[in-house]
Amino acid sequence: MEEFVNELQGLMKSNKIIEINLFGFDLSITDSVVVMWIVMAILIVLSVVFTRKLKTIPEGKQSIVEVIVEFFNNFAKDCVGEHGKLFVPYIGTIFLLLIVSNIIAVFNIIPSGEDLYNLTHWEFFENWNFAIRPPTKDINVTLTLALMSMVAVITAGIKVKKVSGWLKSFLEPEPLILPFKIFDYFIRPVSLCFRMFGNILGAVIIMELIYFAFPAVLPGFLSIYFDLFDGILQAYVFVFLTSLYIGEAVE
Repeated sequence: MEEFVNELQGLMKSNKIIEINLFGFDLSITDSVVVMWIVMAILIVLSVVFTRKLKTIPEGKQSIVEVIVEFFNNFAKDCVGEHGKLFVPYIGTIFLLLIVSNIIAVFNIIPSGEDLYNLTHWEFFENWNFAIRPPTKDINVTLTLALMSMVAVITAGIKVKKVSGWLKSFLEPEPLILPFKIFDYFIRPVSLCFRMFGNILGAVIIMELIYFAFPAVLPGFLSIYFDLFDGILQAYVFVFLTSLYIGEAVE
């Protein structure tokens, strides 16, 4: 039981795979970083495979790509408005990144450190603590994504309204709301960060408890919700809110 409690505690922090200290700074490569590399590699490979040899009349895999692109175009138009197409690349990229990141635990087929050590007797695997889990359970990842989205919001406002127009929007409709509009730019990334982090980490912990209490059959059914549906839902909510913020910045 103590070992299981320690494992749950380990879920709440990033595990260092390779420790790197440079000039007093901790630049260690964690499991979240490695999984993000895996997610990016998956997206890059899929983008190359699905966009090769495009034709004027779509067929096969090109039809799938065009359906996805059309979905993102309509999504951006509905949330952002007439300037939606300008931000489709960012909205689509972050959406796909979050979906793959949030559901990647379904494909966790890496043996535990104990199993690898018994198989190879290599001391390297004795303390191995790596598994493919959603990198978005790491608050550093969700905070970075939230800050990226806020940079996108600011960039959108400046791109459409120019610097003068964007600064003027802080005084509209009344100058008295200036402090609240400035405060919004601090509250929104915090909200985006902790909403994603809390929901994904909670789902990971619940699935670990289920695997511990009911190791057979039940986890497979519940994984459909916690690993798939909830992951896709949280990705949608994050991108939806980001799109609304962009829409407010350019209106």
